[in-house]
Formats: sequence, C-alpha cells, structure tokens
Amino acid sequence: MGLELTTLRSRPVLRSRVGCLADGTTQETSQLSGLPEYVKIVEVGPRDGLQNEKVIVPTDIKIEFINQLSQTGLSVIEVTSFVSSKWVPQMADHTEVMKGIHQYPGVRYPVLTPNLQGFHRAVAAGATEISVFGAASESFSKRNINCSIEESMEKFEEVVKSARHMNIPARGYVSCALGCPYEGNITPQKVTEVSKKLYGMGCYEISLGDTTGVGTPGSMKRMLESVMKEIPSSALAVHCHDTYGQALANILTALQMGINVVDSAVSGLGGCPYAKGASGNVATEDLIYMLNGLGLNTGVNLYKVMEAGDFICKAVNKTTNSKVAQASFNARLE
Repeated sequence: MGLELTTLRSRPVLRSRVGCLADGTTQETSQLSGLPEYVKIVEVGPRDGLQNEKVIVPTDIKIEFINQLSQTGLSVIEVTSFVSSKWVPQMADHTEVMKGIHQYPGVRYPVLTPNLQGFHRAVAAGATEISVFGAASESFSKRNINCSIEESMEKFEEVVKSARHMNIPARGYVSCALGCPYEGNITPQKVTEVSKKLYGMGCYEISLGDTTGVGTPGSMKRMLESVMKEIPSSALAVHCHDTYGQALANILTALQMGINVVDSAVSGLGGCPYAKGASGNVATEDLIYMLNGLGLNTGVNLYKVMEAGDFICKAVNKTTNSKVAQASFNARLE
C-alpha cells in the first residue's frame, strides 16, 4: 500500500491505498515480495542521536524525550551510554537519565556499555539490557574505543559473560560494516569475522552499522550475503546513516534479504564523533513511512514519533532531517 499525506484540522493524516479483489472486497497489499510481515524498529535517537550534539542537552529534556518516545509504540529505545564523560560529554548524565525515565510495559531500554566498569554502573542504575560496540576496522576501533579489535573483543567477552550470569540480554554493534573513514573499503569477510565473534560470545542480536553512510544496495547485499553464511538473519539488524542519501535503499535491500530489525533515530539525529563528515542516522519518521507504504507492520504511530521529533529538535535548536516531518510541516502551513 502507498501513503498519501493530507491535512485534517492542521494534523497530518496517513491514508492507505488498498488493492481491490475480484469479489469487491479490499485488502492491503505489499508492493514487493519476500519482505517480512513485521519490522522491529530500534530507536537510537536518545543515545546515538544525541551523543554528537555539541551543546549539552539538559537531563530533564532527555528524560522527557525518552518518555515521549515510549508512548509511540516503539518496543526498543536505546537510552544512553555508560562511557567516560571525558570521551563523550553528552552522556555524562547516564545514571540520572536511566533512573529518571518512566519505563513503560512492553518497552525495552538498552544502554551502551563498552567495558566492565560501565556495565556495573549501568546495572546499578537499573539497566536490564546492554549493548557492546565493536568495529570491523582496526583504525576506527583504536580511535573510537582506544584498543584494537582483538583487545575490544576480550573486553566485550567479559561484559557479555557478566550479563549472561545476571540474565541480562546483550546486543552487539559492528560499526564500519560498509566502509571506514580511515581505511576506506572494509571487506565483507572482516565484518563477518567480527560479527561471528560477538554472536559466539552470546550477543543475541548483531547490528551491522554503515557508520559513514557510504554504503549502497550493492555493498549492503554483498556484506549481508557474507555475514548470513555464519549468522541467521533472525539475529541480525542494520544501522544505516544517510550521509549519501542511501539509507532507505540500503534498508530495503536488507529487508528483501530477510532482515527484520532496523535501527533509526527520530528526526535523523546523529552522526559520529569519530567519523568526520558522517551525517545522521536514517530518520525514524522516514523509515516508518516507507514500511507503512510496503504494508509492513511496525506497531509504531508515525504521528506520535513526529511529535517527539518536533520536541527534541526545538530543544536542541535544529531543523529535523526527516523528509516526512518536513513535508508534514509544510502541509500544515498551506
């Protein structure tokens, strides 16, 4: 089904186009075959989205932002990162944010924990799910977490092992899966190697990140073909930045290959402090609009996501990067 954006009482309304069957009844149809019926969206705006903002966002704003996102139907919202404030000043209030949010039933609130110390701080703050952040690039790994890939895997294994003993689910990230700002092209075999290590140590899901946004549907397909030889598609997610405008195309390619988990950030927030020139994540609003248009279920209310995006953009004094939100705003002005 396609979508049409109209206005009603100054609010955007999404109307579904439906297919007409031979007996006169209607049925919502997907335009492309081979797609999953349901797509889980992992909202990374509060962590990955805000970490690159130069002006420190007040703690109460972060808490309100997360609480608004919790009421949209999103089932996973990445809250914060338990890293040293020396390296990521924006996340210095991680404990206050974790303790301050209202945790809604049916919503999971993972946090990033790069080492054992961060893991213990996260658990003390009430975290019930964690993530570790690796890279398929040696240069990026050293600049991002100050250690080699091999050293990072040793640290992550300690964290994941501790999490498993406490029955805390752990997710693994692999950054630079489609290219590195320092090394250029990254081979699919390298991404597969790192992903396999994270999966083998107990990460229930591996998120493959196009950190610099240089990927195309072709490179996404080649990378996934390699990784899926070692890890089932049900345990994989994609995390696409939109630097070159390829994020939605890359995500569609992943969906056609059997992936049904996608990371995104409301309003296209984000970037990467260690990847110069990398723009924000794919906008959650734009992702939902595309998925709705394909007839895929997300359980997420697009209008409520746009409201949360409007809130955070006003708070950080920036314009949304979401094309859907921009179109909606322009429609309300007409």
